[in-house]
Amino acid sequence: MVRELSGIHEKVSFEENQSILLYLNREPESYDTHWHAAGEIIMPIENSYSVVVSGQTYELQERDIFFIPPGELHQLISRPSGLRLILMFDIALISTMQDFSAITPVLSQPILISPSRYGEIHDSSVRLLNRIIEEYNNSTLPLRQSMIYSYLIQFFVQIGRLHIRTDLLFPDVRTNKQMEYFDKMNTVVNYINNNYTEDISLEKMASLAGFSKFHFSRLFKQFTDHSFYAYLNQRRVKAAETLLLNPNISVTDVALQSGFSSISTFNRVFRAAKECTPSEYKAYHQHQGKKIKMF
Repeated sequence: MVRELSGIHEKVSFEENQSILLYLNREPESYDTHWHAAGEIIMPIENSYSVVVSGQTYELQERDIFFIPPGELHQLISRPSGLRLILMFDIALISTMQDFSAITPVLSQPILISPSRYGEIHDSSVRLLNRIIEEYNNSTLPLRQSMIYSYLIQFFVQIGRLHIRTDLLFPDVRTNKQMEYFDKMNTVVNYINNNYTEDISLEKMASLAGFSKFHFSRLFKQFTDHSFYAYLNQRRVKAAETLLLNPNISVTDVALQSGFSSISTFNRVFRAAKECTPSEYKAYHQHQGKKIKMF
């Protein structure tokens, strides 16, 4: 596969009118630090494989499955021999579904699906990926892309349902109200994901959900495992990370385009999340980009 890199941004070359790229990779070459707008799933089939995300190394064994969110800086380290599935896809086609926002907090981080971590869904996840391989490689089938996305939806639904159970999210809420609370929190998360650049307040989101701000704060923490403002800042920092990789956008403009009201707030929140200033992040990754080998 030929890589198209500009600095550390990799352009995923989907075929015309397609939004999925799959290949069975035997190349012994590693891929230096890069990012792309596509979501990525990797599954070693023969031999192991290593993925580095945000300084953390994940050692993938055969049949382990690793999901990398869009925009995440990562590095791939190959073995001298082996075979692995690499699947890239436009996650926006899935994430626009109304109830998909419920698992956005889960899918904003890398996920390693191994027998020890995700025993309940590991085998079925492997089967879904094998069906995707079969579908992708049979170019004579009609509606091939639609079928592949149906398998991807099943793949993510399995992950989401494992993480999101209304009885565990809201254990102190009456059973007949748990789904209602779930839908309300999902509406709020969906609003934040789509409008994080705006001035969003706790009071406004509590009103949207129909709760007092104190009751809302508790429910939101149960739903996302983050406080309201921590989640909002995390979403803004995630957007800023991608924008900072663009050499043509200043740090001040990145702050404004990510939803921060001031450069001082941006610097403080970003440093707390990434342990460096936005300027340091930008300078470091631009320097790393100059080192990348072009394949």
